[in-house]
Amino acid sequence: MATLTAAEKRALRRKNGAHMDMNLVALIDVFTILIFFLLSSSGVETLISPKAVDLPIADVEKDPEPAVLLVVSGDDILVDGRRVASVAEVEKAAADVIPALEAELKLLGQRTAVLDANKAEQQAITIMADRQMPYSVLRKLMVSCARASFADVRFAVRKKEA
Repeated sequence: MATLTAAEKRALRRKNGAHMDMNLVALIDVFTILIFFLLSSSGVETLISPKAVDLPIADVEKDPEPAVLLVVSGDDILVDGRRVASVAEVEKAAADVIPALEAELKLLGQRTAVLDANKAEQQAITIMADRQMPYSVLRKLMVSCARASFADVRFAVRKKEA
């Protein structure tokens, strides 16, 4: 018996009255579950900490709010993922202000808000730092943030397990 081409098979099915209907019930169920999952998980926001940062543990009831993220890992200081300084250089410096950090934050602070209601004089920043970080470095970070109009300082912590 000769093999039929795909077009011939379709023509033969139409001739015999056998055609396939698409079952939309399963597809609608999948989309309903997907929409439910997206709506139920939209209110949860977590910060992902790098492995180099060992965050302190605290009793936390409030979820994190959107803010500029300042990460202090073992070697580097990062603002929204961009390296601005080295922790070793900051520790050695005598000045209270980190010039590169202040310049980067001022640059981020110049982004214009679409609505005047969203514009704040003191902007928010979240510091994600290792719990073993020296206080002198933390102090320099906070002074640099305040000088760049980021005085609403928040610290990222790990939630204490119940």
